[in-house]
Amino acid sequence: AQPSTPTPPATPAATPKQDNLITIKSPMIGTFYRQAGPDKPIFVNVGDEVTTGKVVCIIEAMKLFNEIESEVTGTIVKVLVEDASPVEYDQPLFLVEPA
Repeated sequence: AQPSTPTPPATPAATPKQDNLITIKSPMIGTFYRQAGPDKPIFVNVGDEVTTGKVVCIIEAMKLFNEIESEVTGTIVKVLVEDASPVEYDQPLFLVEPA
């Protein structure tokens, strides 16, 4: 005989809630840089607070360096792209937990 109560689905305990995270996406095709130059500080790291308008990275396209600004206020949860990697239009770059 089988018990009649349904078993609830298992949920991982240590995973942050993904449904409330906001993705910062690339507005263009180019090369992703986390800092303005080799001797410059990194714009943002995991755990950093960002506000609307804060520069989070640079994307170089056709020798033009475009500062990419955050569209949200919150905390950087994950950096999704390696430094100096090519990125596509609309490619996710960062995950942000909104404040």
